[in-house]
Amino acid sequence: MFKIIALVVCLSVIASAEYYGHGHHHEEHHHAHPKYKYEYGVKDPHTHDHKSAWEHRDGDQVKGQYTVDEADGTHRVVDYHSDHHHGFQAHVQRKGHAHHPHGESYANVDQHH
Repeated sequence: MFKIIALVVCLSVIASAEYYGHGHHHEEHHHAHPKYKYEYGVKDPHTHDHKSAWEHRDGDQVKGQYTVDEADGTHRVVDYHSDHHHGFQAHVQRKGHAHHPHGESYANVDQHH
């Protein structure tokens, strides 16, 4: 999960640095209008790794979402947007009910790799 957040933050920082940092120092970049879209997803029934992400950028407007199935059985959905005037804003939802194995120690859980 941390890797996804770090990836999104790094992409945002790099994109912002390209747009804001270089645009003020080099005239040819000043009029650049960054625009991109990306998405990805993983749904692995063996490892139960389920997650997805998408992001769109048009100028200084960034909008995106990522989802991940948590180990406790809940599903996290994070919608976010960012722009020059409002900064980064995120709305986090947690869906479902948390559940934990009863009577089992983590050390005794069968590890299949």
